[in-house]
Amino acid sequence: MSDHPTAPASAPEAAPERGPVPASESVAESAEVRRFWEGLGLPGLVDVHTHFMPERVLRKVWAYFDALGPLTGGVEWPITYRQEESERARLLREFGVRAFTAMLYPHKPGMAGWLNGWAVDFARRTPDCLHTATLFPEPDAEAQVREAVEAGARVFKAHVQVGAYDPADPLLDGAWGVLAEAGVPVVVHCGSGPAPGKHTGPEPIARVLARHPRLRLIVAHLGMPEYEDFLDLAARYEEVRLDTTMAFTDFTERMVPFPRRALPRLADLGDRILLGTDFPNIPYPYVHQLHALERLGLGQAWLRAVCHDNGARLFGLGASGESSAS
Repeated sequence: MSDHPTAPASAPEAAPERGPVPASESVAESAEVRRFWEGLGLPGLVDVHTHFMPERVLRKVWAYFDALGPLTGGVEWPITYRQEESERARLLREFGVRAFTAMLYPHKPGMAGWLNGWAVDFARRTPDCLHTATLFPEPDAEAQVREAVEAGARVFKAHVQVGAYDPADPLLDGAWGVLAEAGVPVVVHCGSGPAPGKHTGPEPIARVLARHPRLRLIVAHLGMPEYEDFLDLAARYEEVRLDTTMAFTDFTERMVPFPRRALPRLADLGDRILLGTDFPNIPYPYVHQLHALERLGLGQAWLRAVCHDNGARLFGLGASGESSAS
C-alpha cells in the first residue's frame, strides 16, 4: 500500500526526516520484536517487502504521503521510520531481520534501468538485503530484466498501481518469461488497495500467469482488497505466493478488512504466505504487523512458516542468512 509516485507540485512541505531513534526507544522496540520470533523458536525474521531506494526518490515518496496523494486513498499516513538509509538498515538488523528487500519501482519509461543500477550497488554494500530489481513495459524490458538477473538479482518488484500499466502488456512478455525460466520471484502490487488503478485487480495478472504458469509471483498486501480473488489464483497456480504487508493491522482493517470466512484458506496456504511489512513507510511500529499476524490464531507452526521458514526456503538462506548456494 505504501508505494507511490512522486509528490504533486502542490504538495505541502514534507515532514522533517527523523534522526536516529533514541537508544532507549530503539532498544525497547527491538527487544519486543525479538521476543516475538524467539518465542516461536526462530533464528530471526525474513521480510520480503521493505523499501530502500535512492534517497531523493524515497523523499519524493514520503512527500507524496505527506500530501495525502490520490493513491493513498486520502488517508492520513504518518511514516514511522523516516530516518536516513544506514539507520533504517541498522534498525532492521536490531529487530533480527535476517534478510530484507529493496522494493523499488519506476513510474515511467527509462527509469527501471537506472534504479536497477542503483540496486546493484546497494546490494553490494548491504549483504543482508536480497538484491532487488524492477521492470517497466518498454522495448528493452526483456534485456533489462535479463541483465539484472545475470547481475545477481534475487527478487523483482513490479508495481501495477503506481506504474499504471497492464502487466500483460506484450512489452513485458519476454521479461516475465526470463523470470519464470530463472525462478526469480517477483513481488507484484496488483491489488486495488488503497486506491484502484486502471490495471489493478486479479484479471490482468491472471493473464500473465496463464502465459507463464511457472512464474514465482508474490502478490503484495495479500492482494487487498480483492483478498479472496488472489487466494483463488494461489490455489490455481502452485508458484503463486502472497505477502502479508499491512494486512490485518488496525490501520488496514478499518479500511479493507480481511474476510474472516477466508481464514481457513489462509491457513491451508500456510507454506505460501510470506512476511512483508512495508518498512519504513508504515504508520505504526514494526512489531504491530507481527502481533496482527499472531492474533489471527492460526497457530505457531503457521507463524513460523510465514515469518521465517517460507522466505528462507524460497531464497535458499543458510543458517546465518547467506544463500546456501553462495
